[in-house]
Amino acid sequence: MKKTVFGLCLGLMMAFAQAGDVLSLKAGHPQSYVVKKGDTLWDISGMFLNDPWYWPELWYYNPQVKNPHLIYPGDVLKLMWVNGKPVLVRNAAPDNSVVKLTPEMRISDITDAIPAIPLDVIAPFLTRSRVVSDAELAQAPYVLAGKRGNIVAGAGDQILGRGDFSKDETYGVYRRGEVYKDPITGEILGVEATDIGTANLLATEKDVATLTLNRSTQEIRRADRFLPMEVRHLHARFEPKAPVENSNGFIIAVEGGLTQIGSLDVVTLNLGERNKLEPGDVMAIYTTGEIVTDPITNERVKTPNVRAGILMVFRSFERVSYALVLKAEQPLKVGDLVKNP
Repeated sequence: MKKTVFGLCLGLMMAFAQAGDVLSLKAGHPQSYVVKKGDTLWDISGMFLNDPWYWPELWYYNPQVKNPHLIYPGDVLKLMWVNGKPVLVRNAAPDNSVVKLTPEMRISDITDAIPAIPLDVIAPFLTRSRVVSDAELAQAPYVLAGKRGNIVAGAGDQILGRGDFSKDETYGVYRRGEVYKDPITGEILGVEATDIGTANLLATEKDVATLTLNRSTQEIRRADRFLPMEVRHLHARFEPKAPVENSNGFIIAVEGGLTQIGSLDVVTLNLGERNKLEPGDVMAIYTTGEIVTDPITNERVKTPNVRAGILMVFRSFERVSYALVLKAEQPLKVGDLVKNP
């Protein structure tokens, strides 16, 4: 599965740069760079640009070449100037020679292309993580006991379940996780269903079923819940852009329950499909201003919010979304604001 996820064709930097925007080259940027295994498009663009999401303005390619955003270890990227604008040319010709752009063909496994972002960080969320309603989880069938009466079980064991097993023959096994609430309205946005295994239905008698566990990530216990295996489209491309709507929201949780958030951490937002938020949407992160006392008037004054990072949504649900922090200029925290970049 890891290879499949890494093989996704991502056009990460085909984004939302507005016409007329001026590229800001990073101080001390290299003149050329040889792509290495383990690189990402985001990392490489960050070597040349202050704002990495303006990558398409920098990337210079022959439009006749199919999928020019796929670059591979060993490719040479060279910074050049064309019509007064900085551009990157892949496998550029030596200095003082004429750069001739012609159609070309590369025979290579698409999974060898470098990804746009480090997909190993978000792979578990792309394949297994779910957010469901509290009612959906409460009404789902549950683990009654191990087949031999034991209270814990693992892969290869048979277990008993109770509830309605008429919806499918294969079920994911989940444990109730964090309850997501809107920090302003208090609305319940969803419940995290933590994946802990997979089970196949063997037989049913009234509302009691026998199942066999074919996968487990931790011990399966009584009262863990069964949900039908999720059928959904796995995005083959992330094409970052500004959200359709001018959405303002908050970071409401972070994977692992950390107190501080940094680059490549996965966070949960209180925005989702109902806000027209979708995979690929890029948002700016703002740390909330502090409350200080005016030394002259003794008034309590809130300082301005400060832009402190960038994140990209990679999975959205009805009321919440998962996002990857691509850049953190200072420590972030749950409660920080997110808005259109």
